[in-house]
Amino acid sequence: MAAILGGMTEGSPQPAAERVLIAAFEGWSDAGSATTTALQHLGELLGAEPIHAIGADGFVDFQVHRPKISFDESGERVIDWPETRLYGTVHRPGREDNDDADRVRRLDGSVFHDLFLLAGVEPARDWLAFADEIVDLIDIWQIDSVILLGSLFSDSPHSRPIITSLTSPNAELRARTGAERSDYEGPIGITSVLDLSLTRAGVPTMSLWAQIPHYVHSAPSPKATLAILDKLEELLDVVIPRGELLTEANDWEANIDRIAAGDEDMSRYIRSLEEARDAASAPETTGEAIAHEFEKFLSIEPDDDELA
Repeated sequence: MAAILGGMTEGSPQPAAERVLIAAFEGWSDAGSATTTALQHLGELLGAEPIHAIGADGFVDFQVHRPKISFDESGERVIDWPETRLYGTVHRPGREDNDDADRVRRLDGSVFHDLFLLAGVEPARDWLAFADEIVDLIDIWQIDSVILLGSLFSDSPHSRPIITSLTSPNAELRARTGAERSDYEGPIGITSVLDLSLTRAGVPTMSLWAQIPHYVHSAPSPKATLAILDKLEELLDVVIPRGELLTEANDWEANIDRIAAGDEDMSRYIRSLEEARDAASAPETTGEAIAHEFEKFLSIEPDDDELA
C-alpha cells in the first residue's frame, strides 16, 4: 500500500502503518448508491466506529437532508443530524486479529486496521470551508493518503463489466497505479473540490469513479459497488470479503434482464449499448492488436510467384 499511495521511491523502506482514508458522499457523486454502499460494506468488515464528526450546520440544507429523530438506549428522544463522520477501527483489549471473522486483510493475513472512512451528504453550501475542515481532520489523524469515490450515470449496458476510472493529480501515483490525469472540464461536485484542496495541502489523492447504467437509475447498483471494491482491493493490496454482494449483483442483473424481456424498446436500446461497448473493447481495435497484426504482416515470407 505504501508503495502505491505513499509517494515513496523504489527501494525505500515501507512504514509500519500507512493510514489511508476512503471518502464518499451521498448525492450527485453517488449514482446507484454505489459509493456509499461500498463504504458501508467496508465499515462493517472493519468494525469501524465514529471517531470524529463535522457538524451539519452551515453546510447541509436540512430541507433536502432532514434530521431524524429516534430514541436512544435510555429511551430519550434524540436528533440525528446529517453530519459528515470519520470512522476508524477502535482497538479494544481482547479483540483478536486472527479470528475467523470477515475482515479487510493484508495478503499476509493480518487485519488492515489503518483504514479510515469518511461518509456524509454532499454539502449544499460553503464548500471551500468544508474542504478546509477535511484537510484539518486529515492532519489531526495523521492520514497519509486519500481515495475519493464517485459514481455517475452513463450510457453503459448493465450486462457488461462496470467501467471504472482512476485519476490522480500526482504524477508519481499515476506512474505507480496506471491512473490518468483528469482532463475533465465542466460542473463538479464536492469530491473535485476536495481533490484540489488536498493536493494543495500536499496530501496524495486519487479519485475512483464507476459508471452506472442510466436506465436503472431508481435502484441501487451492487454490481457497481463490486467493481469499486475490486479496484480498491488492487490499490490497497488487501483482500476484501464480498459477503452477499455477488449474489445481490447477479440478482440485480437478472432482474433487469426480466424487465427488458418484456419491453422491446428497452431491449433494443440495451442491445445498441452492448454493440457499442463490444465494438469499443474489441481486441482488433486496440493498439496492441494492431501492432501484433503488423508484426504478423512483416513476418510473412513472400512466395516465389510474388518474388517474380
